[in-house]
Amino acid sequence: MHWQTSRFRIDLSQPRVMGILNATPDSFSDGGRHADVKDALRRGEEMLRQGADILDIGGESTRPGSPAVPLEEELARILPVVKAAVGWGVPISVDTYKPAVMQAVLDLGADIVNDIWALRQRGAVDVVAGHAQCGVCLMHMHGDPQTMQAAPMDGDPVAPVRAFLAECAAELRDRGVDAHRIVFDCGIGFGKTVEQNFALLSRQGDLIAGSGYAWLAGWSRKSSLGAVTGLPVEDRLVPSVAAALLSVERGARIVRVHDVKETVAALQVWNKARPPMNEPVGHPIA
Repeated sequence: MHWQTSRFRIDLSQPRVMGILNATPDSFSDGGRHADVKDALRRGEEMLRQGADILDIGGESTRPGSPAVPLEEELARILPVVKAAVGWGVPISVDTYKPAVMQAVLDLGADIVNDIWALRQRGAVDVVAGHAQCGVCLMHMHGDPQTMQAAPMDGDPVAPVRAFLAECAAELRDRGVDAHRIVFDCGIGFGKTVEQNFALLSRQGDLIAGSGYAWLAGWSRKSSLGAVTGLPVEDRLVPSVAAALLSVERGARIVRVHDVKETVAALQVWNKARPPMNEPVGHPIA
């Protein structure tokens, strides 16, 4: 299995680490630490030295209750970072739901669009479908960042999450986007209760089986980890690494993390004793 992106064919026969680079003043975990372009680039280079396979650059916080950022402000935050980062010779992902931002970063040479809205904003599908081969990560979110945790989804999350992502992927496939360009993310913490988040992890095998797509897991420092450990966000390194390893053990091919060095080291140990990862599935189930 591989993930086809603008410039890279990412081999997913072993798990890949996506390092989170927030060029924002208000992200829930590291907001403000890398808002300056030089600081963001320094942090990106550090994560690459620590073993990150992919960098995911974001210019708008999507923590629960976070306000939307105007288009021009988001562009001002991320375009200088993306412009420099595409010269590093590694896959560059951009975390955005705005079609104009997607187009701008792809024009600069970015490889992946990572969209919490799963391309549901008007024009987003057109941008991805109109690009020769950029990668895309489609995430499930119930509601929107302003309201999602005030009114989370009801019931068992596994079937609705899977059905939603399959429907989004089918629309892309109908527009000519190859399945190898598409990755799924179940959206831990996006409109789900603590119990639902852990149900998605405990039953991740059911979620992934037969879907035909690679899956990304994003547990890093999430509030559900705090709920079960009592730890504040700055102390959630160990539970974040544990969740990443459990996700990989249960079939995730990419883990999106803040703590690159520690996650890479843990995966190196896991890799020595890992079970064989499943062979690629033929055609996705829509």
